Order: sequence, then structure tokens, then C-alpha cells
Amino acid sequence: MPRELGAAEMEAALAGGAVLAAGGGGWAEHGRVLGTAAIHCGRPVLMHPDELPDGAIIATAAAIGAPGDQTAWEMLAVDYVRAAQLLEREFGRKIDGFMVGQNGMSSTLNGWLPAVMMKAVVLDAVGDIRAHPTGDMGSMGMHRDPTPTIQTVAGGNRAEGRYIELVTRGATAMVSPILRTAGHMSGGFIASCRNPVTNGFVKANAAVGGISYALALGEAILAARPSGGRAVIEAICAHTRGRILAEGPARREALAYTEAAYDVGRFQVGDATLHLMNEWIAVEAGGERLATFPDVITTLDAQTGAPVSAGRIREGQLLVVLHIPSAEVPLAPALLDHGLYPVVEAALGIEVIPYLPKAGA
Repeated sequence: MPRELGAAEMEAALAGGAVLAAGGGGWAEHGRVLGTAAIHCGRPVLMHPDELPDGAIIATAAAIGAPGDQTAWEMLAVDYVRAAQLLEREFGRKIDGFMVGQNGMSSTLNGWLPAVMMKAVVLDAVGDIRAHPTGDMGSMGMHRDPTPTIQTVAGGNRAEGRYIELVTRGATAMVSPILRTAGHMSGGFIASCRNPVTNGFVKANAAVGGISYALALGEAILAARPSGGRAVIEAICAHTRGRILAEGPARREALAYTEAAYDVGRFQVGDATLHLMNEWIAVEAGGERLATFPDVITTLDAQTGAPVSAGRIREGQLLVVLHIPSAEVPLAPALLDHGLYPVVEAALGIEVIPYLPKAGA
């Protein structure tokens, strides 16, 4: 059944999305801006892909980049709408629904305002249930397709003359680095709309139900909050079938922002080492790999249970490392493609491919 998205759903999306942000995935305050704008402009409606015709046209609303040490980024709510308008104009056909490439602290809500302003729906599907570093990871396998598609961006720091609008046509794998460069030039982050496809394609290639998953997780978190931080952590583990891998004070070992708009680094939490490429990619302890993307890996404040993004970890802060195996969440088939991961392995200097789940497992 279609579900109207209001203030309660916005708070649930923020809470659940923050866990699935996996150390990145935007900012809760930015997500609240997007959600508030949407519900004040109209009533976004969430629909399952099965409730739309297979021929309906779906586009992905996303934010591209990484803040790193840059403080110049500026994404306004209208930038998401403008990017969607540019895509619809170039595509030459109405967009019927908006999905997102990933869940996250703000990204779960990326499609709400474009959907309201363009009289479309919010589709209950995501390219990846958790936040990820590269655009190809949320492209539902389109990175393998040489067929040209359309991707657009809009946004940037107006005061510094960094505002950019860009419309690109080309194979996803070729165009994605261009959009990341635009994000870097605009100040570190930029709003995008990309890859118009049919709803039938989404049903076959996305993590269907990914928005509902974030909402249900958020509702469990909100219900537990009055009982304190430990109750929140227990509720997250119970709802997701996750477990705690490590707990202790945090220490930054390395963190660098690259011109490709990636944050790359390594953190220590207790006895565990966490590898970061915009989001947490792997956890190791005692010479053993404990978790690897596309598993959900999240750092939680040990006292409040609130997710803490990598960029906001304080030296010595007491954290809990949460692990949700990929087998426990909806997973897009494309995430098993080994071709997605050489760029990650090269950036981090660790292996990822040998730890990926097997297709059909």
C-alpha cells in the first residue's frame, strides 16, 4: 500500500538511515532540511515497485562527494530539484518516481523533495541498502553497460562562484568520475540526478524495500531512545540481527581527502582497525578480517547509541562498532560484481574481493 511520508517518517528515516550510513552517508541535519522542505511543499508518497507499472520511469537522486577538510560545500534543497529538472528535460519524458542510490544520514531522504515538486513518487528501492563510496556501487549494475545514460548535477557555493550545473551523457563508468570532479570543484559535495531506467529494471536490479527497511529500523531506535543509549544499541542489534565487534576509545591513524572527492583513512576503536573510504569498508582485529563491505559497518556512540560519522569522531571518544552481515539485509545483485572493487582495494591497500559473498549464497 502507498504510504504518505510525514514528520514521523522523516524522523524514522533519519534514525534508521544514520545506522545504514556506515560512517558516511551525509548529515542528519541536512536530511532534516530535505525532509522538512518536502513535507511543507506537499506530501511525498512511498510506493513499492510492485505498485507501479514496469514501464514507469525511475531516476536516482543522490549527493556526490566527500566533505574531507573542505568547508566550502553548499547543497540547498532546491539543488536536488534542479538536478532532477535537468535530467527530465534532457531525457524528454516525465520521471514517474525517484529512488536513492543508498541509505544514509541524509541520503534516505534525497528523493522526497524532487518527488513532491515534480509530481512523482518516492520508490521503495535503493541501489545499495548501506552507504558506499563510488557511484557505480549504487548504479544497479549499469557500470557494466556501455550504453550512454544521462547524469546531471546542480549545486555549489554561490558566494565563492562555485555553483555548477552539468548535464552529461555517456556510459555510467565513464561519467561517474566526471560528476565526482564536479563535486570537488563545487566545494566537496553536489546534488545529482541520474540513470533514468524502467521500474522493471529496478525490480530486477535494486535492493527493493530498502526505504521501508530504514524506516522500520528507525522506528525501533526511536522507541528505544527513552530507555537510554544501551537500550538503543540493543534495539539496533535485535532489529537487524547485528552484533558488536569492538568497543573502546577511538583513535585516528590516518585520514586524507583526495581530489577524486574521497575521504580515505584508518581508525582504531579498542582493539579493532576500521578502514574508511567515505564509509567503513572493513574491520580487522588480531590479524583477522571481521567484516567487509557490503556488510553494514557502523560506529555508535557507546553512551547514547547514536551513529557517529567518521568525520565527526573525536579522539578518545568511546565507540561501539556494529556489524550487520550482508546476508541480513536486502542486497542489490550488482554489489557482488568484482569489477567494482579494484579502486577500493587500491585506495585502502587491503583486499576486498576475496571476502565478498558468493552469488546465490
